[in-house]
Amino acid sequence: MPDFDAIIIGTGQAGPSLAFRLAGAGMKVAVVERHLVGGTCINTGCTPTKALVASAYAARITRRAAEYGVVIGGDIGIDMRRVKARTDAIVAASRNGLTSALENAANITLYRGHARFASPQAVEIAGERLRAGRIFLNVGGRALVPPMPGINEVPRLTNSSMMDVDFLPHHLIIVGGSYIGLEFGQMYRRFGSEVTIIEMAPQLVRHEDEDVSAAIKDIIEIEGVDVRLNAECISLAKRGDEIIAKVDCSDGAPEVTGSHLLLAVGRRPNTDDLDLDKAGVRWDERGYIVVDDQLQTTAPGVWALGDCNGKGAFTHTAYNDFEIVAANLLDRDPRRVSERITAYALYIDPPLGRVGMTLAQARTSGRRVLAGERPMTRVARAVEKGETQGFMRILVDGDSKEILGASLLGTGCDEAVHAILDLMYAKAPYTVMQHAMHIHPTVSELLPTILGDLKSVG
Repeated sequence: MPDFDAIIIGTGQAGPSLAFRLAGAGMKVAVVERHLVGGTCINTGCTPTKALVASAYAARITRRAAEYGVVIGGDIGIDMRRVKARTDAIVAASRNGLTSALENAANITLYRGHARFASPQAVEIAGERLRAGRIFLNVGGRALVPPMPGINEVPRLTNSSMMDVDFLPHHLIIVGGSYIGLEFGQMYRRFGSEVTIIEMAPQLVRHEDEDVSAAIKDIIEIEGVDVRLNAECISLAKRGDEIIAKVDCSDGAPEVTGSHLLLAVGRRPNTDDLDLDKAGVRWDERGYIVVDDQLQTTAPGVWALGDCNGKGAFTHTAYNDFEIVAANLLDRDPRRVSERITAYALYIDPPLGRVGMTLAQARTSGRRVLAGERPMTRVARAVEKGETQGFMRILVDGDSKEILGASLLGTGCDEAVHAILDLMYAKAPYTVMQHAMHIHPTVSELLPTILGDLKSVG
C-alpha cells in the first residue's frame, strides 16, 4: 500500500495550490482527480463563462458602434462555433498547463479515478489503496436539479452542459435569477437568442438590496431579456419540439414557450459518493462537510476546502481556504475562515462588485450607519465609455468610522471594489480613502468623493 504524507482529492482552485506548497516543503503528495483537472472554475465556471461574456460584450459593443462614430458595413453576425472554439482554446490552455505542472512536479503523483474513503487515513481508487496521515478534500460541487414537476420530461441544460453548446438557441428559458442565470441570460441575448428568466423570488439575486436588484433587472430588460418574478409554482412540459414552462406569476402569461431550458437554481456539493462515514467525517443536511474555523473536519487529519465545505461558493474563497490551511500547517500562522470579509462579483455587464454588508444588513446591525451614493451617470469615466448604467454605494459605521460594506454596480466596479476591500481588511477609518488622491479619469477616483458626502441611514 503506497504511503504518502498527504492525499488531496480534487483539483479545483484549492487542491493543486496546496499540493505545490506541501510538495515544496518536502512532503510526498498524492493528488486524485476523477474527471477534468482544474475543477469547475477552469472547465465549466469562471474561465469559460468569462470568455463567453467577452464574446457577448464584443457583439454588444459592435452593434453600438455607430454611437461611437464607428461605421460598420453590413449586418452583425454571430458564429457560435467560433465563439465556442475560442472559449475551448482558453480552457484547454489553462487545464493542460495545470495538468502538466502536476504531472511534472517533484514529490507529486497524479492519480486518475474516483476516490472513496476506506478508513480515516486511506482512500481507494479503482481497487488501489492509498494511505496518508493527512487527507484534503477539494471535491467541489455540481448543478442542483430540483424535483419540480415535469423536470424529467424535458431536455435540460446546466452551467456544465452549456459549455457544449455551439449553436444559438432560438428561445432560451432560464429557471433561476441569480449569478449563473443572469450571466447566461445576458450573454445569450447579446448573441441573438430570445431569453426569458424565471425566478421564484420577488426580485433577482434575492440576497442583494432591493434597489440593486431593480437596477440589475433594468439593465438586462433594456437589452430585451424577459424577466418573470414571483414564479412560485413552476412546472415543465414538452409540446412537440418546444419546452413549456408553466409559471404562477403576478404579471404576464401563465406559461412560457421556448426551445431550450437552462436550470440555474443553485449548486450541491460532491460529497454523496465519498464514503465519508468510513472516515468519521460529518456533513450537514445539505451535504456540506462540517469544518471548524481552520477547515478541519470532524475526523482528525482530514480537511475540506472549497465548495464542499459550505464556507464559500467562489473560486477566491476556495483559494483562500488553501491559504488558511497552508498558513496553519506550514507557516505557524493561525489564520481562520471567520477573519475573511464577504466579497464577490456578479459578471453581467456592467458588473456588480460587492463587499461586506448590504444596506439591509447594516440597518439591522444596531450600528449608526452612514451611506454615500453616486449614479454612474456622474462618473466621468463611465460617461466617456458610454456605459453609465448602475450606481455605487458605500456604507460606514458612524462611530468607528470603519467601512461596513459596498455595492458597486457599474463599468469597472468588479475591480474598483478592491480598494474598499483592502481598507476594510486594514480596519482603517474611511477618512484614509476620503483623503487619498486617486487617478483621473477612473471609476475608483469617485470613491473618496462618495465618502465625502455620507448621510445618516434611517
